[in-house]
Amino acid sequence: MRLPLLPVLVIVAINILVDWYIFNVCRQRLTNKFWSRLHLAFSTLMTLVIIVAVCLPRRSGSCDILLADMWLIYSYITVYLPKTVFLIFDILARLPQLFHRSRIKWLSYTGCGLAIAAFVTMWWGALINRFDYQVKEVEVDVCGLPDSFDGYRILQFSDFHVGTYGNDTAYVAKIVNAVNENSVDLITFTGDIVNREATELRPFVSTLSRMKAKDGVMAILGNHDYGDYREWASDTDKQADRATLSECFDKMGWRLLLNETEMIHCGSDSIAVIGVENIGDPPFKVYGDLAKAYPNTSDSVTKILLTHTPAHWVSDIKNNPRHNIALTLSGHTHAMQIELLGISPAALRYPTWGGLYSDDEGRHRLYVNIGLGAVGLPMRIGATPELTIITLRKAR
Repeated sequence: MRLPLLPVLVIVAINILVDWYIFNVCRQRLTNKFWSRLHLAFSTLMTLVIIVAVCLPRRSGSCDILLADMWLIYSYITVYLPKTVFLIFDILARLPQLFHRSRIKWLSYTGCGLAIAAFVTMWWGALINRFDYQVKEVEVDVCGLPDSFDGYRILQFSDFHVGTYGNDTAYVAKIVNAVNENSVDLITFTGDIVNREATELRPFVSTLSRMKAKDGVMAILGNHDYGDYREWASDTDKQADRATLSECFDKMGWRLLLNETEMIHCGSDSIAVIGVENIGDPPFKVYGDLAKAYPNTSDSVTKILLTHTPAHWVSDIKNNPRHNIALTLSGHTHAMQIELLGISPAALRYPTWGGLYSDDEGRHRLYVNIGLGAVGLPMRIGATPELTIITLRKAR
């Protein structure tokens, strides 16, 4: 599968018009013709870039091809989004010319400045902010929490998408060190360890196996971990990929919960960690089964649910008296890898896109981790990679 052809052709056609406009601006306003010629040459190059990106096989090609495609598309966007910003401001600046007045030069200069700022911001998001993780600390009051677990510390991370780093383990090693330095009781991973296939995880198995906590590492799968984003020669090959992924988890020493529950004991007290396979909104496939993982969720045991997509909490857990699930941990949204001043476009799709949420009665809590990695576009503009330390407190 390649990028959808018709929308791409429309975008390229629009961007050619943008190039034509800016080419004429260079010719009319700059005495040195070198700049207009340079713009023409660079525009031709970027058109070739997007043509190559469209032709690359994203689902059937190798991991290297997928990475190349991501960077080609992103490079194209970082050029034409700023150009479009300039065009809009420059057209506004020229409106007075319709009434035989002078162009508002400061508007053109503003557009030029904003275009440069947009270009710099986008590459800052790709080269710097994408690796500049932060540790968030949250306390969650839990009714009926056993005394032994008052102050219990859980580190959550999510959506690593390690295939985006190729074979470079530097960032992954940095995260492992940060996790271990915080000396938590339990580590939880809430899905999307890879982009498309298990082979992406192999270079990182040894590094990730160093991640340690008193009660270990518990993990679930996300929508990207089932091989659904790749074309397979046969269903047998797809199942073999799943087996390889499970083998990698075993080598890392992570407890992979596939519609299963793990009990954590402290003296005579215990809590349950429930891990379901992916349950999400369309178009994501449903593999999870909460009833299979924990048949009687209304009992008095303190329960923590790991489910990749927060939509599962919204549709089934929130305000549902049948469930006594104190805390749900999810990921998936990435905050769409864009967050500025606490505002993210993810809010347009997900009512619970990042942070701590509660239902109307305060019985069910949800924490959405915005993830560590990037997929689709190799950047994070704001939406800084996140490690979350959640401290359980007994509600008084």
